[in-house]
Amino acid sequence: MSTTTEPVAVADATAAGAAKSAGRGPWRQVGDQLWARGSARFGLITVGALVLAAALAGPLGSLGGWSPEEFDKRAVDPYLGGTPRGDFGGISTRHWLGVEPITGRDLFARVLHGGQVSLLIAFTATAVVVVAGTLAGIAAGYFGGRTDALLSRLMDLTMSFPSLIFMIAMMSVAEDVNRILLITLVIGLFTWPGIARVVRGQTLSLKHREYVEAAKVGGARSWRILTREILPNVSGPIIAYTTLLVPGMIATEAALSYLGVGVRPPTSSWGQMIAESIKYYETDPTYFLIPTAFLFLAVLAFTLLGDALRDILDPRGGRS
Repeated sequence: MSTTTEPVAVADATAAGAAKSAGRGPWRQVGDQLWARGSARFGLITVGALVLAAALAGPLGSLGGWSPEEFDKRAVDPYLGGTPRGDFGGISTRHWLGVEPITGRDLFARVLHGGQVSLLIAFTATAVVVVAGTLAGIAAGYFGGRTDALLSRLMDLTMSFPSLIFMIAMMSVAEDVNRILLITLVIGLFTWPGIARVVRGQTLSLKHREYVEAAKVGGARSWRILTREILPNVSGPIIAYTTLLVPGMIATEAALSYLGVGVRPPTSSWGQMIAESIKYYETDPTYFLIPTAFLFLAVLAFTLLGDALRDILDPRGGRS
């Protein structure tokens, strides 16, 4: 009796598991696959912690009792060139991550507010790049002809520029402007062709599919076809590419601030803090290591998360 019922029970359990998996939404399945990967789980947790810390920079900074621009002359020794008192850059119960040489400003508060600026620029620049690149890529791939030729040549022209040199030149010329807005626009100006090429290629492979042809025969307008048929089917590669864009944006902002053409005092960013710490890395290496560690963690976490999303959402693109 038991030999006949056991296979049936196993089959029922398998069918129930398959039905449960099929009943999950596609994004819930993506989340489950991400969480099942150790590297993606680390990236997801780290990204969440960094974004939360940046969003709550003000309240979290006040827990330490110091604002990012508040000087603490008692934390530095004026007879030793303004080096922090105590070991490891002045780390103590008063200053959890130590202090800045000369000024005595609290590094915990400055790192939090610097991360807020760095991540704000990275996310905003990524949004500009993704929107511009997606619109250009879909238009070039779907309409073809002169539209494709014009946009493709514009992509080639933009990608042919030595972007970092032009970014430095544009940031140096513009003086009395909002630096955060300027950095966002300058980065977006030179970065959008990358995602535009990806979206164009995906659109070219989709526009002759049966469901797109059926929509055309049914009298659907181009706008409806683009938004209802094309865009949802290229959203996976776009999301994966977007996650991989963020670490590059963080590094670019840090590079521009490090070179002195990015964010300017009193506004802080991780790149600017690293640039200022170079003068003290021999006498106070902690001042250099702390913002560098946060920058490294952010780039690593977004890269791991982006790689995992690319493998899940765009496996063919990830292998090519």
